[in-house]
Amino acid sequence: MKHAERMAGLRHDPSWVPAGAPPPQEVLRAFGARGEPVRLAGGKGGTWRAGDVVLKPSEGDDEVRWRAGVLAGLPESPEFRVARPVATGDGDWIAYGWEATRFVPGRTDQRRVGEVVRAGEAFHAAVAGVGRPGFLDRRDNPWEKGDRLAWEDPPPGERRPSALIDALLAARRPVASAEQVMHADLLGNVLFADGLAPAVIDWAVYWRPAAWGPAVAVIDAMVWHGFDFGLARRWEHVPAWGQLLLRAALFRLGTWDTVGWLGEPVEVYEPVVRDIIAFVGTEQPPGS
Repeated sequence: MKHAERMAGLRHDPSWVPAGAPPPQEVLRAFGARGEPVRLAGGKGGTWRAGDVVLKPSEGDDEVRWRAGVLAGLPESPEFRVARPVATGDGDWIAYGWEATRFVPGRTDQRRVGEVVRAGEAFHAAVAGVGRPGFLDRRDNPWEKGDRLAWEDPPPGERRPSALIDALLAARRPVASAEQVMHADLLGNVLFADGLAPAVIDWAVYWRPAAWGPAVAVIDAMVWHGFDFGLARRWEHVPAWGQLLLRAALFRLGTWDTVGWLGEPVEVYEPVVRDIIAFVGTEQPPGS
Protein backbone atom coordinates (compact mmCIF):
# COMPACT_ATOMS: atom_id res chain seq x y z
CA MET A 1 0.00 0.00 0.00
CA LYS A 2 1.31 3.43 -0.89
CA HIS A 3 2.17 5.74 2.00
CA ALA A 4 -0.52 8.29 1.07
CA GLU A 5 -3.17 5.58 0.90
CA ARG A 6 -2.09 4.16 4.24
CA MET A 7 -2.26 7.58 5.88
CA ALA A 8 -5.69 8.21 4.41
CA GLY A 9 -6.90 4.95 5.90
CA LEU A 10 -5.61 6.02 9.30
CA ARG A 11 -7.12 9.50 9.03
CA HIS A 12 -9.26 9.10 12.15
CA ASP A 13 -7.61 6.10 13.80
CA PRO A 14 -5.56 6.97 16.94
CA SER A 15 -4.39 3.40 17.57
CA TRP A 16 -1.45 3.62 15.18
CA VAL A 17 0.22 6.62 16.91
CA PRO A 18 3.58 5.43 18.35
CA ALA A 19 3.98 6.31 22.02
CA GLY A 20 6.13 9.41 22.45
CA ALA A 21 6.73 9.87 18.72
CA PRO A 22 6.53 13.38 17.25
CA PRO A 23 3.62 14.22 14.97
CA PRO A 24 4.41 13.20 11.39
CA GLN A 25 4.36 15.64 8.51
CA GLU A 26 0.85 14.58 7.50
CA VAL A 27 -0.42 15.71 10.90
CA LEU A 28 1.46 19.01 10.78
CA ARG A 29 0.06 19.76 7.34
CA ALA A 30 -3.48 18.80 8.37
CA PHE A 31 -3.45 21.39 11.17
CA GLY A 32 -1.42 23.99 9.30
CA ALA A 33 1.44 23.72 11.82
CA ARG A 34 4.83 25.08 10.77
CA GLY A 35 8.28 24.43 12.11
CA GLU A 36 10.08 21.48 13.62
CA PRO A 37 8.09 19.82 16.44
CA VAL A 38 9.56 20.32 19.91
CA ARG A 39 8.46 18.15 22.80
CA LEU A 40 6.78 20.02 25.66
CA ALA A 41 7.03 19.14 29.33
CA GLY A 42 4.08 17.24 30.82
CA GLY A 43 1.31 15.73 28.74
CA LYS A 44 2.60 12.17 29.44
CA GLY A 45 5.56 12.97 27.22
CA GLY A 46 3.45 13.05 24.07
CA THR A 47 2.74 16.77 23.63
CA TRP A 48 4.59 18.71 20.92
CA ARG A 49 4.76 22.31 19.74
CA ALA A 50 5.25 23.32 16.12
CA GLY A 51 5.16 27.09 15.73
CA ASP A 52 2.03 28.34 17.49
CA VAL A 53 0.30 24.94 17.35
CA VAL A 54 0.40 22.36 20.17
CA LEU A 55 -0.32 18.76 19.16
CA LYS A 56 -0.93 15.57 21.11
CA PRO A 57 -2.46 12.14 20.44
CA SER A 58 -6.21 11.94 20.91
CA GLU A 59 -7.27 9.88 23.91
CA GLY A 60 -10.92 9.63 22.95
CA ASP A 61 -12.27 11.04 19.72
CA ASP A 62 -15.79 11.75 21.01
CA GLU A 63 -14.39 13.65 23.98
CA VAL A 64 -11.87 15.56 21.85
CA ARG A 65 -14.53 16.67 19.38
CA TRP A 66 -17.00 17.63 22.13
CA ARG A 67 -14.39 19.57 24.10
CA ALA A 68 -13.09 21.35 21.00
CA GLY A 69 -16.58 22.40 20.01
CA VAL A 70 -17.23 23.91 23.44
CA LEU A 71 -13.88 25.69 23.68
CA ALA A 72 -14.06 27.02 20.14
CA GLY A 73 -17.32 28.80 20.97
CA LEU A 74 -16.39 30.01 24.45
CA PRO A 75 -16.41 33.83 24.70
CA GLU A 76 -13.21 35.61 25.67
CA SER A 77 -12.92 36.39 29.38
CA PRO A 78 -10.76 38.82 31.35
CA GLU A 79 -10.56 36.20 34.11
CA PHE A 80 -9.06 33.26 32.22
CA ARG A 81 -7.67 32.15 28.89
CA VAL A 82 -8.09 28.80 27.14
CA ALA A 83 -6.04 26.99 24.51
CA ARG A 84 -8.30 27.37 21.48
CA PRO A 85 -8.65 24.19 19.42
CA VAL A 86 -7.27 24.10 15.89
CA ALA A 87 -9.35 22.51 13.14
CA THR A 88 -7.99 20.61 10.18
CA GLY A 89 -8.34 21.88 6.66
CA ASP A 90 -11.53 19.85 6.24
CA GLY A 91 -13.05 21.17 9.47
CA ASP A 92 -12.43 18.19 11.76
CA TRP A 93 -10.79 18.41 15.19
CA ILE A 94 -8.72 15.21 14.74
CA ALA A 95 -6.19 14.16 12.12
CA TYR A 96 -4.46 10.76 12.01
CA GLY A 97 -5.17 10.26 15.71
CA TRP A 98 -3.91 13.72 16.78
CA GLU A 99 -5.63 16.83 18.14
CA ALA A 100 -4.29 20.39 18.18
CA THR A 101 -4.68 23.69 20.02
CA ARG A 102 -3.12 27.13 19.79
CA PHE A 103 -0.09 27.65 22.01
CA VAL A 104 -0.78 29.74 25.11
CA PRO A 105 2.18 31.24 26.99
CA GLY A 106 2.66 30.58 30.66
CA ARG A 107 3.95 28.16 33.26
CA THR A 108 2.32 26.14 36.00
CA ASP A 109 2.88 27.18 39.60
CA GLN A 110 1.33 24.75 42.09
CA ARG A 111 2.04 27.15 44.96
CA ARG A 112 -0.50 29.68 43.61
CA VAL A 113 -3.47 27.62 44.74
CA GLY A 114 -5.81 30.55 45.37
CA GLU A 115 -5.27 31.87 41.85
CA VAL A 116 -5.77 28.38 40.39
CA VAL A 117 -9.06 28.09 42.24
CA ARG A 118 -10.23 31.52 41.08
CA ALA A 119 -9.39 30.70 37.45
CA GLY A 120 -11.22 27.39 37.80
CA GLU A 121 -14.27 29.10 39.28
CA ALA A 122 -14.39 31.60 36.40
CA PHE A 123 -14.01 28.80 33.86
CA HIS A 124 -16.78 26.77 35.51
CA ALA A 125 -19.09 29.78 35.49
CA ALA A 126 -18.44 30.19 31.76
CA VAL A 127 -19.36 26.57 30.93
CA ALA A 128 -22.20 26.22 33.47
CA GLY A 129 -24.86 26.16 30.77
CA VAL A 130 -23.27 23.36 28.73
CA GLY A 131 -25.19 20.09 28.80
CA ARG A 132 -23.91 16.75 29.99
CA PRO A 133 -21.87 15.08 27.20
CA GLY A 134 -22.81 11.56 26.15
CA PHE A 135 -19.21 10.32 26.02
CA LEU A 136 -19.15 10.24 29.82
CA ASP A 137 -21.42 7.18 29.69
CA ARG A 138 -18.88 5.34 27.52
CA ARG A 139 -15.57 6.49 28.97
CA ASP A 140 -13.65 3.80 30.85
CA ASN A 141 -10.21 4.54 32.27
CA PRO A 142 -8.56 4.55 35.71
CA TRP A 143 -9.59 8.16 36.38
CA GLU A 144 -13.18 7.34 35.54
CA LYS A 145 -13.07 4.46 38.01
CA GLY A 146 -11.65 6.77 40.65
CA ASP A 147 -14.50 9.19 39.97
CA ARG A 148 -17.10 6.44 40.36
CA LEU A 149 -15.52 5.32 43.62
CA ALA A 150 -15.73 8.91 44.91
CA TRP A 151 -19.36 9.49 43.98
CA GLU A 152 -21.18 6.19 43.59
CA ASP A 153 -21.94 3.28 45.91
CA PRO A 154 -19.55 0.35 45.37
CA PRO A 155 -21.24 -2.93 44.41
CA PRO A 156 -22.14 -5.06 47.47
CA GLY A 157 -19.26 -7.20 48.63
CA GLU A 158 -16.66 -5.37 46.57
CA ARG A 159 -13.22 -5.47 48.17
CA ARG A 160 -12.04 -2.17 49.60
CA PRO A 161 -8.67 -1.39 48.01
CA SER A 162 -7.13 0.12 51.15
CA ALA A 163 -7.69 1.21 54.73
CA LEU A 164 -7.53 4.87 53.68
CA ILE A 165 -10.23 4.39 51.06
CA ASP A 166 -12.33 2.38 53.49
CA ALA A 167 -12.11 5.17 56.08
CA LEU A 168 -13.12 7.80 53.54
CA LEU A 169 -16.06 5.74 52.29
CA ALA A 170 -17.28 5.30 55.86
CA ALA A 171 -17.30 9.08 56.34
CA ARG A 172 -18.98 9.86 53.03
CA ARG A 173 -22.38 11.57 53.17
CA PRO A 174 -24.74 12.79 50.41
CA VAL A 175 -23.91 16.01 48.56
CA ALA A 176 -26.87 17.98 47.21
CA SER A 177 -24.92 20.50 45.09
CA ALA A 178 -25.99 20.92 41.45
CA GLU A 179 -23.82 19.20 38.87
CA GLN A 180 -22.37 20.59 35.64
CA VAL A 181 -19.44 20.06 33.30
CA MET A 182 -16.28 20.90 35.21
CA HIS A 183 -12.49 20.55 35.23
CA ALA A 184 -11.25 17.92 37.69
CA ASP A 185 -7.49 18.46 37.30
CA LEU A 186 -6.84 22.17 37.76
CA LEU A 187 -3.69 22.48 39.85
CA GLY A 188 -1.21 21.43 37.17
CA ASN A 189 -3.27 22.77 34.29
CA VAL A 190 -3.45 26.49 34.96
CA LEU A 191 -0.67 28.54 33.37
CA PHE A 192 0.55 31.91 34.60
CA ALA A 193 2.22 34.60 32.48
CA ASP A 194 2.98 38.20 33.38
CA GLY A 195 0.31 40.60 32.24
CA LEU A 196 -2.10 37.86 31.12
CA ALA A 197 -5.07 36.13 32.72
CA PRO A 198 -4.39 32.55 33.89
CA ALA A 199 -4.81 29.95 31.15
CA VAL A 200 -6.93 26.86 31.83
CA ILE A 201 -5.66 23.96 29.72
CA ASP A 202 -6.04 20.17 29.33
CA TRP A 203 -9.69 20.12 30.40
CA ALA A 204 -10.40 16.91 32.34
CA VAL A 205 -14.17 16.80 31.76
CA TYR A 206 -16.49 15.45 34.46
CA TRP A 207 -20.14 16.02 35.42
CA ARG A 208 -19.93 16.91 39.11
CA PRO A 209 -20.47 19.93 41.37
CA ALA A 210 -18.28 22.78 40.13
CA ALA A 211 -16.66 23.21 43.55
CA TRP A 212 -15.28 19.67 43.33
CA GLY A 213 -12.64 20.97 40.88
CA PRO A 214 -11.13 23.34 43.46
CA ALA A 215 -11.40 20.57 46.07
CA VAL A 216 -9.26 18.26 43.91
CA ALA A 217 -6.75 21.08 43.43
CA VAL A 218 -6.56 21.65 47.19
CA ILE A 219 -6.06 17.92 47.87
CA ASP A 220 -3.25 17.81 45.30
CA ALA A 221 -1.61 20.86 46.89
CA MET A 222 -1.75 19.38 50.39
CA VAL A 223 -0.56 15.92 49.35
CA TRP A 224 2.22 16.83 46.92
CA HIS A 225 3.19 20.47 47.55
CA GLY A 226 3.60 20.80 51.30
CA PHE A 227 0.44 22.69 52.31
CA ASP A 228 -1.22 21.88 55.61
CA PHE A 229 -4.97 21.71 56.24
CA GLY A 230 -5.07 25.44 56.82
CA LEU A 231 -5.17 25.73 53.03
CA ALA A 232 -8.39 23.71 52.85
CA ARG A 233 -10.02 25.88 55.51
CA ARG A 234 -9.79 28.91 53.22
CA TRP A 235 -12.85 27.53 51.39
CA GLU A 236 -14.79 26.11 54.32
CA HIS A 237 -17.65 28.51 53.47
CA VAL A 238 -18.36 26.41 50.35
CA PRO A 239 -21.42 24.18 50.93
CA ALA A 240 -20.48 20.55 51.69
CA TRP A 241 -16.80 21.49 51.37
CA GLY A 242 -15.63 18.66 53.61
CA GLN A 243 -17.52 16.09 51.56
CA LEU A 244 -16.07 17.54 48.36
CA LEU A 245 -12.55 17.25 49.81
CA LEU A 246 -13.34 13.70 50.90
CA ARG A 247 -14.47 12.78 47.39
CA ALA A 248 -11.40 14.46 45.90
CA ALA A 249 -9.16 12.26 48.03
CA LEU A 250 -11.21 9.18 47.06
CA PHE A 251 -10.87 10.15 43.40
CA ARG A 252 -7.09 10.35 43.61
CA LEU A 253 -6.61 7.24 45.76
CA GLY A 254 -9.10 5.21 43.71
CA THR A 255 -7.34 6.14 40.48
CA TRP A 256 -3.96 5.30 41.99
CA ASP A 257 -5.21 1.86 43.00
CA THR A 258 -6.82 1.19 39.60
CA VAL A 259 -3.75 2.19 37.60
CA GLY A 260 -1.63 -0.13 39.72
CA TRP A 261 1.18 2.32 40.35
CA LEU A 262 3.67 0.79 42.72
CA GLY A 263 2.82 1.40 46.35
CA GLU A 264 -0.13 3.48 47.46
CA PRO A 265 1.23 6.81 48.75
CA VAL A 266 0.06 6.14 52.30
CA GLU A 267 2.68 8.30 53.94
CA VAL A 268 1.62 11.49 52.13
CA TYR A 269 -2.12 10.81 52.05
CA GLU A 270 -2.59 9.55 55.61
CA PRO A 271 -2.39 12.90 57.44
CA VAL A 272 -4.57 14.57 54.81
CA VAL A 273 -7.22 11.85 55.10
CA ARG A 274 -7.12 12.12 58.90
CA ASP A 275 -7.68 15.89 58.72
CA ILE A 276 -10.52 15.51 56.20
CA ILE A 277 -12.36 12.98 58.34
CA ALA A 278 -11.99 15.20 61.40
CA PHE A 279 -13.24 18.17 59.40
CA VAL A 280 -16.34 16.46 57.98
CA GLY A 281 -17.23 15.44 61.52
CA THR A 282 -17.66 19.13 62.37
CA GLU A 283 -19.80 20.00 59.32
CA GLN A 284 -23.52 20.40 59.66
CA PRO A 285 -25.46 17.68 57.81
CA PRO A 286 -27.58 18.72 54.81
CA GLY A 287 -30.87 20.34 55.77
CA SER A 288 -29.85 21.09 59.36
